[in-house]
Amino acid sequence: MIPERHPLRQLFHEVVAGCYHRHSGIDDKELTTYVGDLLTEFTATDNLYVRDAEGKPLKDLREMVVAADPVFGAAASFDEERKVRRHIGDYALFATGMYPETMGLWKHSGESSFVEMVKTGKESYYIVSQFDLFEYRDEAPLFGRLSDEFERCMFGLKHVREEIDKMGGMVQ
Repeated sequence: MIPERHPLRQLFHEVVAGCYHRHSGIDDKELTTYVGDLLTEFTATDNLYVRDAEGKPLKDLREMVVAADPVFGAAASFDEERKVRRHIGDYALFATGMYPETMGLWKHSGESSFVEMVKTGKESYYIVSQFDLFEYRDEAPLFGRLSDEFERCMFGLKHVREEIDKMGGMVQ
């Protein structure tokens, strides 16, 4: 994990808050902080993917969804389902917002389309928002907003990428 006071984290927080305000009309500090933290953590490529039991990264969206299923899939508990669904939402938001042009590259052997990625990302955040008891009670509404505002968050990330590109091409 990148430290809280790291300049990269601070940069992402500022750029996300500014772009979301200007381009998406989102003035939600909790949401923009979450997205800034997401971008920071995803700078380490090891953090991009859900991993299977052997530690192999799951790069196909459908495999990730199976990994999240506690009844018919690989998730050992509902807590694990929540964790994996949160990651799926994060991954889908990151991929569709920062790198939508790569969606065509992911379509080997029937893998996910852009529309499917958006739908699954929204659905995953919605599922996470339904874990609204005990230790998850306080953050559940954030994931409901991420689900409801998914497209606006994607649009804001498009502008975040443009801003970062203007700063010297840090995102390539």
